[in-house]
Amino acid sequence: MGSGIAQVSAMAGFPTLVQEVSREALETGLARVEKSLGRLVKKGKLTPDLKEQTQSRLKGTLALEDFADCDLIIEAVIENLDEKKKVFRKLDSVAREDAVFASNTSSLSITEMMSVTKRGPRFLGMHFFNPVPIMPLVEVVKTIVTDPEIVKSAVGFASKLGKTPIVTSDRAGFIVNRLLIPYLMDAVRALEEGFGSVGELDTAMRLGCSHPMGPLTLMDYIGNDTCFYIANILYDEYRQERFAPPPLLKRMVLAGMLGRKTGKGFYDYSDPASPKPTKLL
Repeated sequence: MGSGIAQVSAMAGFPTLVQEVSREALETGLARVEKSLGRLVKKGKLTPDLKEQTQSRLKGTLALEDFADCDLIIEAVIENLDEKKKVFRKLDSVAREDAVFASNTSSLSITEMMSVTKRGPRFLGMHFFNPVPIMPLVEVVKTIVTDPEIVKSAVGFASKLGKTPIVTSDRAGFIVNRLLIPYLMDAVRALEEGFGSVGELDTAMRLGCSHPMGPLTLMDYIGNDTCFYIANILYDEYRQERFAPPPLLKRMVLAGMLGRKTGKGFYDYSDPASPKPTKLL
């Protein structure tokens, strides 16, 4: 996510600094951007000159102190509240007082992250979607103390990146996951309860509702561990059964069946070109 956000920022003409925890991770991220830009050149969507210009705007660092002069700092570390708080505490001590902080979290409390800093009115969420260079949406998440002018500025920035921004409030899941997660959890429950097989449930939603992919395929793509994690966050917030992850999903995560990234989830990806449904029940 971080490399994707950095790429679209640099492509939009903004000098962009990206930080990683190790030299290896930094080089991997920058190489990912270069590869992504290369694909755009091959497809004729980007000229070689613009590719070079984009890469020239993109710099890497291992030190948070290097963000001292940045106008906007977007955090995209692991989806763990303690880790995010640690980053924002450090940034708060090195960044300019007028710098704006944003988190790319998909489900965690913006207000709770904000609370470890001294810049409540200049703190908000900017939730991009994966893969960032392709997905057009950004959720701009305001807290009850975010300055309306900062929200307006974030909306403008997202628009300059070529994205479609929507404004929402700081409630677990925001808009997309608030609507998506119950749907995904219901699909797993429908599988558990014998409403249909993995393939039949996915086919039903693709052909019956014109979804680009079925819910179980989508979970494998997102990562079943990520879906499980977000579902638990939403259940903790709302205490409604529809957000609770079903037992089957918990067991799949414990068994390492996380989807595409591990080669097996609701489908077996031994042949990535032709995934086969996994027998789960």
